[in-house]
Amino acid sequence: MTASLFCPDAFISPLEIEAAVGRALAEDLGRAGDVASAATIPEGTRARAIVVTRQGGSISGLPLVDLTFRRLDPAVIIAAHHRDGAVVAAKTALMTIEGDARAVLAAERTALNFLGHLSGIATEAASFVNLIKHTRARVCCTRKTTPGLRALQKYAVRCGGGFNHRFGLDDAILIKDNHIAVAGGITAVLTRAKAAAGHLVKVEIEVDTLDQLREVLGTGLADVALLDNMSPAEMRTAVEMVAGRLVLEASGGITLASAAAIAEAGVDYLSSGAITHSASNLDVALDIEM
Repeated sequence: MTASLFCPDAFISPLEIEAAVGRALAEDLGRAGDVASAATIPEGTRARAIVVTRQGGSISGLPLVDLTFRRLDPAVIIAAHHRDGAVVAAKTALMTIEGDARAVLAAERTALNFLGHLSGIATEAASFVNLIKHTRARVCCTRKTTPGLRALQKYAVRCGGGFNHRFGLDDAILIKDNHIAVAGGITAVLTRAKAAAGHLVKVEIEVDTLDQLREVLGTGLADVALLDNMSPAEMRTAVEMVAGRLVLEASGGITLASAAAIAEAGVDYLSSGAITHSASNLDVALDIEM
């Protein structure tokens, strides 16, 4: 993988990329490989291709494109014209590829699937960021990701200028409504959580009402309060109540239509599952230039 392809403001383990590309190629090539190319393209034929955008957006996934082609043709020659995190217009050439024709064609769909999907997420994240840039709030993705692709999708969010929430259940203690119900209430659940947490582990608790938030503040045991499905007016009251004593995160059905009003309420973070689970693919293509 070419280091210069990565977004300078994001991070992802190369092991995640290698594993994802390996799984995807195995899924697509199956047991016999690309039988159509093997049957129709003479062995040793060379091909030159350009990866292009058909619509504008924020780019993410070029390191996966690079590795996908290199896995099938280690001698492939790849020239990148942009890197992840770039904001491009339609009909932009992202990468030029020259190599074994059978390998280029066999890798095409897997490479474009990664690029289109991750660029779609990056573009969605950038849309959220642009809507709330006049506020101090940051937009975050959630754990509502495609199983097996979380690290890639969270990387794409960073490529679009967004931020990441937890990567998994082991990142931090986030107490949800069901935890509260089972544990016997807000004070009880926070007392247990704080006793079990290491000194570097943050404790966040979800609240549905301002009365619950008052109880959280009274315990002095939380680091972050998640305001779940509150109206912007309720959130403004919550900001006044907290007065900087807790970090405040808004969550619950946040979309592009509601993001600005929520950010303007004064919360610190907006977390939205829509960034990853509802983003449309960016339209990208591979054009052969023989």
